[in-house]
Amino acid sequence: MRALYTFFLYLAFPIVLLRLFWRSLKNPDYRRRIPERLGWLPFNVLKESLWLHTVSVGETQAAEPLVRRLQEQFPGIPIVLTTTTPTGSDRVKRLFGDSVIHAYFPYDLPFAIKGFLKTLQPRLLVMMETEVWPNLLALCEQHSIPTILANARLSERSARGYARLGPFTRETFGRIGLVAAQSPADAERFLGLGLGSDRVRVTGSIKFDVRLPASLKEQGEALRRTWEGRPVWVAASTREGEDEQILDAHRKVLRALPEALLVLVPRHPERFDKVALLCQREGFTSARRTTGESCGPDIQVLLGDTMGELTLFLAAADVAFVGGSLVPTGGHNVLEPAALGLPVVFGPHMFNFSMISRMLLVEGAALEVTNTEALAEVIIEWLSDASLRARFGENGLRVVEANRGALDRLFDIISGYLEAG
Repeated sequence: MRALYTFFLYLAFPIVLLRLFWRSLKNPDYRRRIPERLGWLPFNVLKESLWLHTVSVGETQAAEPLVRRLQEQFPGIPIVLTTTTPTGSDRVKRLFGDSVIHAYFPYDLPFAIKGFLKTLQPRLLVMMETEVWPNLLALCEQHSIPTILANARLSERSARGYARLGPFTRETFGRIGLVAAQSPADAERFLGLGLGSDRVRVTGSIKFDVRLPASLKEQGEALRRTWEGRPVWVAASTREGEDEQILDAHRKVLRALPEALLVLVPRHPERFDKVALLCQREGFTSARRTTGESCGPDIQVLLGDTMGELTLFLAAADVAFVGGSLVPTGGHNVLEPAALGLPVVFGPHMFNFSMISRMLLVEGAALEVTNTEALAEVIIEWLSDASLRARFGENGLRVVEANRGALDRLFDIISGYLEAG
């Protein structure tokens, strides 16, 4: 089955490259450093390194405190962080500078994985959340490289999809050394795919261990003063097909609250220009953060077209909508706005964060909506009632504080592997 998987992967490889070049038309960084994706790394052999794969921005941000602690505890072990996207690469550089080595994650082709492993010679591979690659796991097993799937989550839909592959799934997942699952439900799904109970532990989500800079609230207040005390809601990490719905909701909000400001933050930078044109086409007076345009009382939409400023926008806002949830992409991290004491609203498609979103709903820290009309109603109600916002925000803070500790548990697991090595 793995040979058949590899055969089809080779057949699809030209399409993969074409897609890479297509994406590079909007973001040139996609066509840079392509050899790394093929296993050719621009540095010498790093014996006994720790390889941590964080995929993109969200996983990299969540892994920051783990990386800091590992650097402090094991200063002699080089840390190599891999991502699949240029935005992830940029986030690694902003967070860690030259203290870690960044490379793009290799395609799951045998020659690429072999070249990668030959250069790194890692003592341990830690993959974040849902990264399961058959050839990578097989070659790590062949070279006696332990593997950990950390902060692991597996939705019910994904579990059903994997289960259809039968023996191939059991063989692939059976090669994972240890799964550190976010919740008991995630752990049960991994067990159902053939992992032994001795190789699955429930550690919780390290996203609860988010530590926001002490100066963030002060910076948020300073930004808010430039908006002259207007009611503000942030639409965070919106995806394709969602921006139109957000703008439709904002039009309804403006009818009730003409002074309201929407800070619209698309998930991917290659969409910034498209969303800016959409705002204009829909008739909104708008400004872009990157141009430094004044966000005076006439501005209805501020496009957050910068990288790394989402938490600042949230710190300056009254209400947060979390994107990727009005369209079926699975949602995004709801804990950053909750940790800032903001009331949170999201759509019905939160399957990537099902446990966390349910917790916030049950504890009265968030609301779920199914359409733009309901979204507009929630935003209007919250922007009009400071005490209601405060109650939801306080509930969210309590949920975050009560569930911290996953970082410590995951660090202990990784330390055990490194010390044994």
